[in-house]
Amino acid sequence: TMVARSERAFERLTAALAARTVGRRYLAVVEGVPPPRFTVDAPIGRDPRDRLRMAVVAPERGKPAITHVERLAAVERAATVECRLETGRTHQIRVHLAHRGHPLVGDTLYGGHAHAGFARQALHAWRLELVHPASGAPLAFESAPPADLLALLASLGLPTPRPDPGRPRS
Repeated sequence: TMVARSERAFERLTAALAARTVGRRYLAVVEGVPPPRFTVDAPIGRDPRDRLRMAVVAPERGKPAITHVERLAAVERAATVECRLETGRTHQIRVHLAHRGHPLVGDTLYGGHAHAGFARQALHAWRLELVHPASGAPLAFESAPPADLLALLASLGLPTPRPDPGRPRS
Protein backbone atom coordinates (compact mmCIF):
# COMPACT_ATOMS: atom_id res chain seq x y z
CA THR A 1 0.00 0.00 0.00
CA MET A 2 1.27 3.46 -0.93
CA VAL A 3 0.13 6.58 0.89
CA ALA A 4 0.64 10.10 -0.44
CA ARG A 5 1.30 12.79 2.14
CA SER A 6 0.23 15.68 -0.07
CA GLU A 7 -2.16 16.37 -2.94
CA ARG A 8 0.82 16.96 -5.27
CA ALA A 9 2.39 13.62 -4.33
CA PHE A 10 -0.98 11.89 -4.79
CA GLU A 11 -1.36 13.34 -8.30
CA ARG A 12 2.16 12.29 -9.31
CA LEU A 13 1.80 8.79 -7.90
CA THR A 14 -1.56 8.40 -9.65
CA ALA A 15 0.02 9.57 -12.92
CA ALA A 16 2.94 7.14 -12.47
CA LEU A 17 0.54 4.24 -11.96
CA ALA A 18 -1.47 5.27 -15.03
CA ALA A 19 1.73 5.59 -17.10
CA ARG A 20 2.83 2.14 -15.89
CA THR A 21 6.15 3.43 -14.56
CA VAL A 22 5.67 1.85 -11.13
CA GLY A 23 7.41 -1.54 -11.07
CA ARG A 24 5.53 -4.22 -9.15
CA ARG A 25 6.99 -7.66 -8.58
CA TYR A 26 5.28 -10.56 -6.90
CA LEU A 27 6.57 -13.90 -5.68
CA ALA A 28 4.24 -16.82 -6.35
CA VAL A 29 4.30 -20.55 -5.77
CA VAL A 30 2.56 -22.36 -8.61
CA GLU A 31 1.50 -25.89 -9.35
CA GLY A 32 3.57 -27.73 -11.94
CA VAL A 33 6.70 -26.50 -13.66
CA PRO A 34 6.16 -23.59 -16.05
CA PRO A 35 8.60 -22.55 -18.80
CA PRO A 36 11.62 -20.49 -17.68
CA ARG A 37 10.13 -17.20 -18.96
CA PHE A 38 6.86 -16.26 -20.57
CA THR A 39 4.43 -13.38 -20.95
CA VAL A 40 0.68 -13.63 -20.71
CA ASP A 41 -1.00 -10.92 -22.77
CA ALA A 42 -4.68 -11.73 -22.39
CA PRO A 43 -7.67 -9.52 -21.53
CA ILE A 44 -9.40 -10.06 -18.21
CA GLY A 45 -13.07 -9.56 -17.37
CA ARG A 46 -15.82 -11.13 -15.31
CA ASP A 47 -16.19 -14.86 -15.81
CA PRO A 48 -19.48 -15.26 -17.75
CA ARG A 49 -20.28 -18.49 -15.85
CA ASP A 50 -19.39 -17.27 -12.34
CA ARG A 51 -19.68 -13.55 -11.59
CA LEU A 52 -17.52 -13.93 -8.45
CA ARG A 53 -14.50 -14.86 -10.57
CA MET A 54 -12.45 -13.10 -13.19
CA ALA A 55 -11.34 -14.85 -16.39
CA VAL A 56 -9.43 -14.45 -19.63
CA VAL A 57 -12.11 -13.24 -22.01
CA ALA A 58 -12.52 -11.94 -25.56
CA PRO A 59 -10.96 -8.48 -26.04
CA GLU A 60 -14.33 -6.76 -26.36
CA ARG A 61 -15.48 -8.26 -23.02
CA GLY A 62 -12.43 -7.41 -20.90
CA LYS A 63 -9.59 -5.03 -20.27
CA PRO A 64 -6.01 -5.49 -21.49
CA ALA A 65 -3.77 -7.33 -19.03
CA ILE A 66 -0.08 -8.22 -19.32
CA THR A 67 1.92 -10.32 -16.86
CA HIS A 68 5.61 -11.22 -17.30
CA VAL A 69 6.62 -14.42 -15.52
CA GLU A 70 10.06 -15.82 -14.72
CA ARG A 71 10.62 -19.19 -13.09
CA LEU A 72 13.01 -18.88 -10.14
CA ALA A 73 13.16 -22.49 -8.93
CA ALA A 74 11.28 -25.73 -9.48
CA VAL A 75 10.77 -29.18 -8.03
CA GLU A 76 8.76 -32.02 -9.51
CA ARG A 77 5.30 -30.64 -8.74
CA ALA A 78 5.72 -26.93 -7.98
CA ALA A 79 7.76 -23.85 -8.78
CA THR A 80 8.44 -20.37 -7.52
CA VAL A 81 7.96 -17.62 -10.07
CA GLU A 82 8.36 -13.87 -10.13
CA CYS A 83 5.51 -11.97 -11.78
CA ARG A 84 5.97 -8.45 -13.11
CA LEU A 85 2.82 -6.54 -13.95
CA GLU A 86 2.37 -4.11 -16.80
CA THR A 87 -1.28 -3.66 -15.89
CA GLY A 88 -3.17 -4.05 -12.65
CA ARG A 89 -6.41 -5.92 -13.17
CA THR A 90 -8.40 -7.61 -10.42
CA HIS A 91 -6.90 -11.07 -9.73
CA GLN A 92 -4.58 -10.62 -12.73
CA ILE A 93 -1.75 -12.88 -11.56
CA ARG A 94 -4.14 -15.54 -10.32
CA VAL A 95 -6.13 -15.55 -13.56
CA HIS A 96 -3.14 -15.44 -15.92
CA LEU A 97 -1.21 -18.22 -14.17
CA ALA A 98 -4.31 -20.45 -13.98
CA HIS A 99 -4.98 -19.71 -17.67
CA ARG A 100 -1.49 -21.03 -18.49
CA GLY A 101 -2.13 -24.18 -16.47
CA HIS A 102 -0.12 -23.19 -13.38
CA PRO A 103 -2.55 -22.00 -10.69
CA LEU A 104 -1.24 -20.68 -7.41
CA VAL A 105 -0.82 -23.21 -4.64
CA GLY A 106 -3.77 -22.72 -2.29
CA ASP A 107 -5.88 -20.76 -4.79
CA THR A 108 -8.95 -22.98 -4.88
CA LEU A 109 -11.01 -20.28 -6.63
CA TYR A 110 -8.81 -20.55 -9.74
CA GLY A 111 -8.00 -24.26 -9.76
CA GLY A 112 -5.15 -24.49 -7.28
CA HIS A 113 -5.11 -27.11 -4.56
CA ALA A 114 -4.95 -26.58 -0.83
CA HIS A 115 -1.64 -27.48 0.82
CA ALA A 116 -1.49 -28.75 4.40
CA GLY A 117 -0.70 -25.91 6.79
CA PHE A 118 -1.06 -23.20 4.15
CA ALA A 119 -4.42 -21.43 4.21
CA ARG A 120 -4.28 -18.86 1.38
CA GLN A 121 -3.03 -18.21 -2.14
CA ALA A 122 0.75 -18.52 -2.41
CA LEU A 123 1.31 -14.94 -3.59
CA HIS A 124 3.42 -12.20 -2.04
CA ALA A 125 4.10 -8.61 -3.16
CA TRP A 126 7.85 -8.40 -2.66
CA ARG A 127 9.22 -5.41 -4.57
CA LEU A 128 7.83 -1.99 -5.49
CA GLU A 129 9.88 0.41 -7.62
CA LEU A 130 8.95 4.01 -8.33
CA VAL A 131 10.27 7.51 -8.72
CA HIS A 132 9.84 9.75 -5.68
CA PRO A 133 6.99 12.14 -6.54
CA ALA A 134 8.81 15.25 -5.24
CA SER A 135 12.56 14.64 -5.65
CA GLY A 136 12.52 12.38 -8.71
CA ALA A 137 14.91 9.93 -7.01
CA PRO A 138 14.43 6.24 -7.83
CA LEU A 139 13.01 4.27 -4.90
CA ALA A 140 12.66 0.55 -4.29
CA PHE A 141 10.90 -1.16 -1.41
CA GLU A 142 11.19 -4.85 -0.63
CA SER A 143 9.18 -7.07 1.67
CA ALA A 144 10.57 -10.45 2.74
CA PRO A 145 8.24 -13.43 2.29
CA PRO A 146 6.11 -14.04 5.39
CA ALA A 147 6.66 -17.03 7.68
CA ASP A 148 3.78 -19.09 6.26
CA LEU A 149 5.12 -18.73 2.72
CA LEU A 150 8.64 -19.63 3.86
CA ALA A 151 7.22 -22.74 5.54
CA LEU A 152 5.39 -23.65 2.32
CA LEU A 153 8.60 -23.29 0.30
CA ALA A 154 10.47 -25.50 2.78
CA SER A 155 7.74 -28.15 2.76
CA LEU A 156 7.88 -28.31 -1.05
CA GLY A 157 11.69 -28.37 -1.10
CA LEU A 158 11.94 -24.99 -2.84
CA PRO A 159 14.71 -22.53 -1.92
CA THR A 160 13.91 -19.11 -0.49
CA PRO A 161 14.27 -16.67 -3.41
CA ARG A 162 15.52 -13.10 -3.18
CA PRO A 163 14.38 -10.26 -5.42
CA ASP A 164 16.96 -9.25 -8.01
CA PRO A 165 17.26 -5.44 -7.96
CA GLY A 166 19.14 -5.54 -11.28
CA ARG A 167 16.07 -6.50 -13.31
CA PRO A 168 14.42 -3.62 -15.15
CA ARG A 169 11.13 -2.21 -13.96
CA SER A 170 7.95 -3.45 -15.54
